[in-house]
Amino acid sequence: MDVKHIHEVEIDVSRDKNIQLPERVLVDLNDNITAEFNVNWDSVDKNELLDKGYLEVEGKVEHKDYPKPFIEQRADPYLYKHTDGYYYFTGSYPLYDRVVLRRAKTIDELPQAEEKVIWWKHESGIMSEHIWAPEIHFIDGKWYVHVAAGDKDDVWAIHPYVLECDAENPLEGEWVEKGQVNTEFQSFSLDATTFEHQGKRYLVWAQKVDNDQISNLYIAEMENPWTIKKQVLLSTPEYDWEVIGFDVNEGPAMIKDDKKIFIGFSASATDENYAMGLLHADVNSDLLDPSSWTKKQVPVLVSSDNTREYGPGHNSFSVDEDGYELLVYHARPYKGFNTENPLYDHNRHARIQRLFWTKDGFPYFGEPGYQLDFSNYKAKAKIRLK
Repeated sequence: MDVKHIHEVEIDVSRDKNIQLPERVLVDLNDNITAEFNVNWDSVDKNELLDKGYLEVEGKVEHKDYPKPFIEQRADPYLYKHTDGYYYFTGSYPLYDRVVLRRAKTIDELPQAEEKVIWWKHESGIMSEHIWAPEIHFIDGKWYVHVAAGDKDDVWAIHPYVLECDAENPLEGEWVEKGQVNTEFQSFSLDATTFEHQGKRYLVWAQKVDNDQISNLYIAEMENPWTIKKQVLLSTPEYDWEVIGFDVNEGPAMIKDDKKIFIGFSASATDENYAMGLLHADVNSDLLDPSSWTKKQVPVLVSSDNTREYGPGHNSFSVDEDGYELLVYHARPYKGFNTENPLYDHNRHARIQRLFWTKDGFPYFGEPGYQLDFSNYKAKAKIRLK
């Protein structure tokens, strides 16, 4: 993804008005993507404008490239901006034995922010192994964490569970276990995410059916943050890029605009073949009707030799301090993995990059680890005295 063209700004001002240049400019990144960027304008000499009647001003276009990686060894990253002004970040801890949480006023402060353990695994029984992929949500005045966990007697008996906290600061409050989410069949299930849409709350998660090794995505309306109604099959791995190593759809995350609702998800084995796909539906459609949803036939985010980010996936969506939307995901800095099972190679690092939108209304993920270079480009404004 490259910078193609910065749109010029043209404004007319009267003698008795202050000059107000726009805080953002439009930039073409390719034929199908035009996005807003902040701009820092050079100073404007009002006297020169009054003298000449015309003035051209240049500005520096601003784009945020986050550290690569952003936070090391935090797979399945989840970033949430709350109304209290804080950013909250969680992800899978390498020992898979706890739920951790950190917060900061800015995204830049998160890597150095103190990380708190808000919940420890049980010594035995349920919730005693494989504490995976926590997500933090604020629902009806309380904090909730959706997290997957296994059983020491059967480490692969993994199911989604919910924790609740009613403290103002979730790093300091007491977390109470609300129990297992009541999926319709007691099989391997994980990666639950929840969202509200048009007054209803939904849960989307990954689950295998009985002894089947295929991991599907399911959706259900929720009665409360830990209880679902009837579940519906949303997506099953069907394309070549979804069945490399394992037949997998997992790691769902929701984003929407005023026309469409999207579910990003991950597919295939968790090595360099891990990739992201995308489902979409009309915002006014019945989300519990599988026919409302369409899956892109090709992945939207794949490994890159160019940036040396491999196996990008298990994403979340967030927004930066200026309201620009962000893609949060994990990826390894090398192909393959260093352990017998890739799940125990913990170098899936959390990463962040800006998410763009195509002119036809779809999120554009680009290349994992891309950088935009504005060093040879300037924004330009033409100011005329009227």
